[in-house]
Amino acid sequence: MAMEVHLLIRRQTMCVRRSALVAAVVSAALALAACEAGDGDSRTKSQAGGGPSVVAPGKPGEPARTLSAEEAAKAAGDGTPNSADYRYARMMIRHHAQALELTGLVPSRSGSSSVKRLAERITASQKPEIGAMEGWLTHNGGAKRESAHDHSAMPGMATEAQLKQLREADGSAFDKLFLKLMITHHQGAITMATEVLAEGNNVQIEEMAGDVVAQQTVEINRMRTMSS
Repeated sequence: MAMEVHLLIRRQTMCVRRSALVAAVVSAALALAACEAGDGDSRTKSQAGGGPSVVAPGKPGEPARTLSAEEAAKAAGDGTPNSADYRYARMMIRHHAQALELTGLVPSRSGSSSVKRLAERITASQKPEIGAMEGWLTHNGGAKRESAHDHSAMPGMATEAQLKQLREADGSAFDKLFLKLMITHHQGAITMATEVLAEGNNVQIEEMAGDVVAQQTVEINRMRTMSS
């Protein structure tokens, strides 16, 4: 229940933050317009015709841009998906799929009721998330898979050798390796989610990535406690 409240608060915070950004940009543009209007007597007609401008900070690694008031207002409220959003959705679907592959081994190989309950929770959360991201891709015209991408290079993904070792393990040895691999897997997911929060542009992807960071951080802490 506490986790659900945390995630709800996070979603509301994101919406408030984005709304505040829109309001701040538009207000700044209007204020600047008013100032420039007041100085109109000292400007040429051509300068006045150009309208006010707003400096918009760039994304990481990108310079700031100077936008007109109209462009700034439009950009602040524009949730059009960019390449980072599409990349995140496609890659996280594959990333989650491997997590489900790992949890699928638990019922028949684990000797711990705690590990089994953990695996059930991970499955219950990540399976619907896959469906949500697939639906998002379909809705936004990005459902085509990236067949040439090397998904083994994604952060936190278990190698084929590690998967083979896990499939052959049993009892406490399985539980120890499962927790080790899943902690690394979760850390990779958080890395991917953090990147899209910085580089993406779509509100839905932002919310999904925020959920991944919040939920998987809690699960990492739980798994570390179980491993100690």
